[in-house]
Amino acid sequence: MIREAQPGDLPGLVELENRCFDSDRLSARSFRHALTRGNDDLLVAESDGEILGYSLTFYRRNTSLARLYSLAVDPRARGRHLGRDLVLEAQSRALQRGTTRMRLEVRQDNLGAQQLYRSLGYRDFGAWEDYYEDHATALRMEKSLAPHLARGLNRVPLYRQTLDFTCGPASLLMAMKALDPNLPFDRAEELQLWRESTTVYMTAGHGGCGPLGLALAAWRRGFDAEVTVSDETELFTDGVRSEKKKEVIRLVEKGFREQSQRSNIHCGDQPLSAADLRQRLESGGMPLVLISTYRLHGDRAPHWVVITAADDSFIYINDPFVDEKEGRTETDCIGLPIHPKELERMMRLGRRKHHACVIIYLRRGEAAD
Repeated sequence: MIREAQPGDLPGLVELENRCFDSDRLSARSFRHALTRGNDDLLVAESDGEILGYSLTFYRRNTSLARLYSLAVDPRARGRHLGRDLVLEAQSRALQRGTTRMRLEVRQDNLGAQQLYRSLGYRDFGAWEDYYEDHATALRMEKSLAPHLARGLNRVPLYRQTLDFTCGPASLLMAMKALDPNLPFDRAEELQLWRESTTVYMTAGHGGCGPLGLALAAWRRGFDAEVTVSDETELFTDGVRSEKKKEVIRLVEKGFREQSQRSNIHCGDQPLSAADLRQRLESGGMPLVLISTYRLHGDRAPHWVVITAADDSFIYINDPFVDEKEGRTETDCIGLPIHPKELERMMRLGRRKHHACVIIYLRRGEAAD
């Protein structure tokens, strides 16, 4: 029988984990967290009151992506198809939640588990070296639970921001790399982009990257750019109390505006809808959007992401922030499916509903080699 795990299952889950794995074990604390958080699916396979297997699925808030985080079957119960049954039940529950894709990581040397997942329709979409405690490589696998939705989601490579304040440069790196695979894709370029596009650097902290700064950085690298922003100066001065600091921001923004006019970067002040963003994608553009992370990560900081695909049901994003404290990996941040209306809510920042978006294109008459 497969059922939802209960608090009383905790000792049995820990015992099973210790029987199944020599390393990378889930702790009692991790199981307890999964039992009480309410946003995970922890299922157990039970026979005669004994727990013989479990599956643990994580969900990303306000997205349609699920991750099969862990699957274990007691060695004494092998051959009873409990692993397959647990995965199928996990998929069924994910579909009931409106999830469109299930992802997972599996050891590269675990051929039996790979065979199981492939028999259920999972396909490789990457690898992660030195992922496990013993430095083994993990294969990334995924399955579309709604195969009619967008394909080609992995054409935009994920770049993980290396600093708290470089989400903009990281998103721009992803967008440029998708359009021109020959461009640099490393930390040196991430930091150079930040230097070029940051609104201001203060002794009390690092300034954010504004849409005009990012657009100019892309233009210098051979791309055309389009910007829509409500009021870039107010976007960054709303949370600043010091008039001296506000004046510095205004001077930096004035310079960006003057440079963008000389560079023929198109600037508008009307917010883009999800339909507008899809149209830009279909026209060859790569949109970067500034969102409020409250609906994605649980805080209220402005955060840049890149839009990678769209279909009739979802807009898909790559998120450069990999929140390891929440147990996420890069697998959780590629091609996140978000409902268009949910994305539009994310794109309205603060009480004044500020908005900012940058779309970059290959410069007319140019193409990547």
